[in-house]
Amino acid sequence: MKTLGYAALSATSPLAPFAFERRALRPNDVAMEILYCGVCHSDLHTSRNDWGWTSFPNVPGHEIVGRVIEVGGEVTQHAVGDIVAVGCLVDSCQHCDQCHGGEEQYCRNGRTDTYNSPDRISGEITKGGYSKHIVVREEFVLSVPPGLDPARTGPLLCAGITTYSPLRTWNVGPGSRVGVIGLGGLGHMAVKLAAAMGAHVTVLSRSTDKQADALALGADSLLASSNKRRWPRRRRVST
Repeated sequence: MKTLGYAALSATSPLAPFAFERRALRPNDVAMEILYCGVCHSDLHTSRNDWGWTSFPNVPGHEIVGRVIEVGGEVTQHAVGDIVAVGCLVDSCQHCDQCHGGEEQYCRNGRTDTYNSPDRISGEITKGGYSKHIVVREEFVLSVPPGLDPARTGPLLCAGITTYSPLRTWNVGPGSRVGVIGLGGLGHMAVKLAAAMGAHVTVLSRSTDKQADALALGADSLLASSNKRRWPRRRRVST
């Protein structure tokens, strides 16, 4: 499948239009027309080779929302026309204990990231969501429920799952107290999710500049680390 994207050709070049070929569908694959893709700072790190492992040309993007345009013969969970989403992974072996436990990112046989990662079968380097189309294994394609605005869904695929996962792991709910350090891309998602779960949420920030935003998102309070108020010292009791 011929498609277009935006790629960094080197660590110092800006992203520029880039034509390339998506692989042919396998029996368990879903092909998507990409409608929206979020911008994550990891995309910038990878394009600039900040971590030292980027393969160029690099097409980043891992907060992907689109419409199904074709499915492989063995696909059962998605159909042409469905609105779907893809996050950080596009494949894993699906057979090891980690995959069976829902921890595909720790696949014993090596996961396949959405971009800058060798395809598990062909070895071709994957290219991400800054493009018009993408092909993904069925198990890594998520259904976008009706009523959820596709244009606002992207952050759930990275910041959303990153913060939702620990909240679920630690059974956060009514009566829980959650501290969120920083009200950035992940922080604002953590506040909204924890508040929706019924927790008492406190944001820790360097100043009170974001207090109104934190409260509007559902936080109960904000603590500023720059607050110089001194607490009285405890008196030492001699014995």
